[in-house]
Amino acid sequence: MALRYENEANEIVAYDENGVKRACLQFPAVNNQTVDVEHTVVDESLRGQGIGAELLEKFVVRMRDENKKAVLTCPFAVKWFDEHPENGDLVAE
Repeated sequence: MALRYENEANEIVAYDENGVKRACLQFPAVNNQTVDVEHTVVDESLRGQGIGAELLEKFVVRMRDENKKAVLTCPFAVKWFDEHPENGDLVAE
């Protein structure tokens, strides 16, 4: 299944070819410089295929572009950032 990723207000969403939302990474703003990665949600039929990691990779690019940092509330995001220390500079102290 081909997914199309879209940047929306406080989330990155993956849509399938029919425009159905299949996965998302939600990160509401804490303040002007910081967001809180609250949820990574992937449709059950797509789990284990690296979709969550793709969302986080797109999130990293967006945070660098927007010059923002992240608080990590989502357990999946915490684990992903632990496994990708090269992106640790984006985690708020």
